[in-house]
Amino acid sequence: MTGDSMTGKDGAGRGGTHLPSPAGVPAERTIPTGPETGLLKVYFIYDLGLMGTADPVPLLEQVLAAGVRAVQFRAKAVADRVAYDLAQAARGVTARYGALLVVNDRLDLALAVGADGLHVGQDDLPAEVVRRLWPGGLLGVSVRSPEEARAAEAAGADYVGAGALRSTSTKDDARVIGLEGLKAVVAATRLPVVAIGGITLDDLPALRRAGLAGVAVASAIARAGDPSGAAAAFVKRWGA
Repeated sequence: MTGDSMTGKDGAGRGGTHLPSPAGVPAERTIPTGPETGLLKVYFIYDLGLMGTADPVPLLEQVLAAGVRAVQFRAKAVADRVAYDLAQAARGVTARYGALLVVNDRLDLALAVGADGLHVGQDDLPAEVVRRLWPGGLLGVSVRSPEEARAAEAAGADYVGAGALRSTSTKDDARVIGLEGLKAVVAATRLPVVAIGGITLDDLPALRRAGLAGVAVASAIARAGDPSGAAAAFVKRWGA
């Protein structure tokens, strides 16, 4: 797997090598290499815990105009109607830019706003259940080990988010696995692996060399004095 292509390691695509299908998972799952996973090179996490409930459009406009093409919308401990209204606004702006909108954890919210996919953690709705309920949705799974990565692949995930690279202010309970832990996850799965957790611009060369397919970033962009400039720098550095 290379950072440029975000392809599976064996080069198989959605029409390529089929994965074994666990009980309850559609049989025709393949290693994902389509254009949707290729948009995850710089994956912006829009976290209401970080941003509050202000209109997300101004910040997302800056980030997407800078070249980011994937947004994860994370709404923990927010009233359903508030989460829906904000996610709907995010869907509108991502659609204008041809960017992905992936909702964290909330399958109901993802379906309600017409999101492109869902991202789940180890304590959320099981990945195989999400795949059964939403066969066509992009599915990401947070993992911390090779074993969890292999389980996510078998359950029908399209990519995994691995980390944390280091401790992060947005998820203070995240277990740090470091660069060596990320390398172990990359080696364990054919899926694209996106690194997460306290990532800075200086980390990108080492992450690319390690075979990571992209990086997920929250505060390094959202809390920057110039979010547009920060997003553009991540896009440029990853693509360099």
